[in-house]
Amino acid sequence: MHIKQVIIQGFKSYREQIVVEPFDKRHNVVVGRNGSGKSNFFHAIQFVLSDEFSHLRPEQRLALLHEGTGPRVISAFVEIIFDNSDNRIPIEKDEIFLRRVIGSKKDQFFLNKKVVPRSEVLNLLESAGLSNSNPYYIVKQGKINQMAIAPDSHRLKLLREVAGTRVYDERREESVTILKETVGKVEKINEFLQTIEERLKTLEEEKEELKEYQKWDRARRVLEFIIHDTEHRENKRKLEELEKMRSNSGKEQQHYADLVREAQDHVREANRKLKEARKDVAAAREEKDILSTEQQQLLREKTKLELGIKDLTDDVDGDNKSKERAEAELERLRQQIAEKERELEELKPKYEEMKAREEECTRALALNQQKRQELYAKQGRGTQFTSKQDRDRWIEKELKSLNKQIKDKKDHENKLKEDLRRDASKLTELQKRIEETTKEMERQRVAIDEHNKQYYECKKRKDQEQSARNELWRKETTLTQNLSSLKDDLAKADQALRSMAGKPILNGRDSVRKVLETFQERGGEWAKIATQYYGPVIENFTCDKTIYTAVEVTAGNRLFHHIVESDTVGTKILKEMNRQSLPGEVTFMPLNRLQVRDMIYPNDNNAIAMVQKLKYDQKYAKAMKYIFGKTLICRNLECATELGKQFHLDCVTLEGDQVSSKGSLTGGYFNQSRSRLEMQKTRSELMEQINSLEQELSTLRQELSKTETSINSIVSEMQRTETKQGKAKDIFDKVKADIRLMKEELTSIERFRGPKERSLAQCRSSLEAMQATKEGLESELHQELMEQLSTADQGKVDELNDAIRRLTQENKEAFSHRMNLEANKNKLENLLTNNLIRRKDELVQALQEISVEDRKRRLANSKADLTAAEKRIRQINKEMEEVERKVQAAVRNEKALKLELDKWRNKEKEAQEKMEEDAKGLEKMASKEVLLQEKIQESLDKIAALGTLSNAPELHTKYQKMSLKQL
Repeated sequence: MHIKQVIIQGFKSYREQIVVEPFDKRHNVVVGRNGSGKSNFFHAIQFVLSDEFSHLRPEQRLALLHEGTGPRVISAFVEIIFDNSDNRIPIEKDEIFLRRVIGSKKDQFFLNKKVVPRSEVLNLLESAGLSNSNPYYIVKQGKINQMAIAPDSHRLKLLREVAGTRVYDERREESVTILKETVGKVEKINEFLQTIEERLKTLEEEKEELKEYQKWDRARRVLEFIIHDTEHRENKRKLEELEKMRSNSGKEQQHYADLVREAQDHVREANRKLKEARKDVAAAREEKDILSTEQQQLLREKTKLELGIKDLTDDVDGDNKSKERAEAELERLRQQIAEKERELEELKPKYEEMKAREEECTRALALNQQKRQELYAKQGRGTQFTSKQDRDRWIEKELKSLNKQIKDKKDHENKLKEDLRRDASKLTELQKRIEETTKEMERQRVAIDEHNKQYYECKKRKDQEQSARNELWRKETTLTQNLSSLKDDLAKADQALRSMAGKPILNGRDSVRKVLETFQERGGEWAKIATQYYGPVIENFTCDKTIYTAVEVTAGNRLFHHIVESDTVGTKILKEMNRQSLPGEVTFMPLNRLQVRDMIYPNDNNAIAMVQKLKYDQKYAKAMKYIFGKTLICRNLECATELGKQFHLDCVTLEGDQVSSKGSLTGGYFNQSRSRLEMQKTRSELMEQINSLEQELSTLRQELSKTETSINSIVSEMQRTETKQGKAKDIFDKVKADIRLMKEELTSIERFRGPKERSLAQCRSSLEAMQATKEGLESELHQELMEQLSTADQGKVDELNDAIRRLTQENKEAFSHRMNLEANKNKLENLLTNNLIRRKDELVQALQEISVEDRKRRLANSKADLTAAEKRIRQINKEMEEVERKVQAAVRNEKALKLELDKWRNKEKEAQEKMEEDAKGLEKMASKEVLLQEKIQESLDKIAALGTLSNAPELHTKYQKMSLKQL
């Protein structure tokens, strides 16, 4: 293999395509002057074959492109053609074409004129011995000299690289690594084999179980097959029966369909006649329905008012009686409370006196017992202590502890006093707050009554306004119905006119109206253009009915030409129509462009100028003369022929026969019922009625809007009053709850004051006992230690024993009297607090809630509303009687037609019911058929899912004779 040819273009200094050939198989020498391109030639070969020019950045690729005068080169290529006659490159061709193309954004390789990836080129070169691992198949300038002066070790390394042995060293290392990995894998495989052997032993044990399972599974599958097969055959039989039934049902369906069609034809004819009759009934019935609806509403309102008046009357009577009973009961309770409070006031001093006496006895008894105890303790300390010093030390220690206890007791006494003082202050404050809050509650109750009064006054005004609004609504409904009827008639007239004049012309008229609406919305100059449009010719003149035919024959479709002030107006309207893509044909008659000359008409009794019989605004004179100015209305065709020839004018008779000024005659029968002028007259009258009704409706709606505004204002005032009333009620409820809470707190303070006072008395008694103990210990301190009491101490003990016996007796008597008094006192207090006073408060609250004035006010309002409702009902009854007579006259004709219609509808219904019954039967059969097909398919799927069954004739024989239930 050797290079046969090199082709270069656009690469470095080679702008144009250069072909270098031929090349010798062995040695080739390139000579030339400096700058002639020798280095670039070798760079071109390296560019294709060497790895030196791989992975180029965009700026490096641009550097390889030719730079010089003239247009810039955008791409370059180098192509090398190899002689492959020795098949060194493994491609079955004698010549191999290898090309590399680069540009600013591309770098591609071509092998034998086909694009290939770079990796494929490298693999191909490596197979030919031009490997990247041995880069010395190209030896650059200076490499030989470098090898000659290099040290031996470097040359050895270089020779090994040239020989390509380094590659084998690297592969040897890779092979060693792979060998180590293989040894590890072999060890893992051995472990897997050991596991598999253990699993095989387990599977061998399960083999016998599998055989037993397969035996019963085979029997199960045979059973399932027989079941599914039996179901399949049964369902198939049922399906065949259903198909026979469906084929018979089709004939009956056809028969019923014929009957239905015949009945429907008769029903349509009867409907057509009935619709004509109903038109006569509709207006009267609508009025009757409106009156009936209002009557029902008023009757419901009357019934509601009567019931409300009855309830309010009962409530007012009941309130008066309840108030009298409550006031009498309240007076009785107040007398009873006063009597019980008087008894309680008489009992309280006795109770307090006896309670103080008991506390004094208890205190003196405890004090004497304490003193006696101290003397006994003093006697015991003679044996307790061995010396005076030990006793004195113990006494000092006891005095120290006692002083601390006395200090704590005093602190506790002061705390109880402070609590009692604070409770007394709070009691006074609560009583004051209860009084103030009660006044506030009364103020809120008065405010609630005032808000109720305002609310009912607003409601009365609102009812009056609503009554007026209902009347306005009724009038609006009547006007709306009349307007709708007129618009329907107008639409029919438009449709008839459209059929006479042609669809394009009427579409054009409607399109022009849309354009004018657009101009009006834009305003400014566009609105001015809209005012310069005067409408179709047919809308701008009137004439006697006798000449309708002559006028229509003369004008023809020119009746629907549009009169405008100038050609500019027509042009802008046409442009806007085209811009909006509006349909229709339009012909404009610009008054500034119409050329009309004055005509001389004959002074003949048998003829008159048509334009003189028309009534129009002089502003449109040009347009009228342009269309009708050259036409005479003649008495007969003979006069028309003579005058047309003499005066060179077009003539027309009243019957519509025409004589042209050029001599031609036109005539025939004209259907008077399809007169366009008559239709336009009807349309104009309808338009006037519609405009009048719309103005009346607009005025009515303005009045209705004012009424709605007034109602909304009253409703807003009612809502504000309700809000104020709600707030007042909330405050009233809150104040009432506050009073209840304050009274509960007052009761709580009263309830806990007694226990606190008793605790204070006990604290003082304990304090006196401690003081006595302290005085005894202090007097004993520093005295001589004695085992027996002195004569004076013994005398004290005797006195104390006598006093203790006396005080114990007195205490028992005082306790007994105090308990009796306390029982009576508690009984009176419970009766007052839990019964009498609570009942009094409930009665006071009930009297506050009984608002007789509010109910009387509501009763008066309801009676006034009832009177107004009865008056309106009487008026409506009269009106309904009149309307009823109108309805009955029209209904009789309708009933006769209805009987005919009902007869054919019944026939149609009977036929349809039979068809529906048959159709339902067909649907059921179809559903059953689908269900059976699904079951058949399901059976087939289940049989297929069972797969191939093993040959077991004994099982088939055994199960084949069983029923489906047994199976």
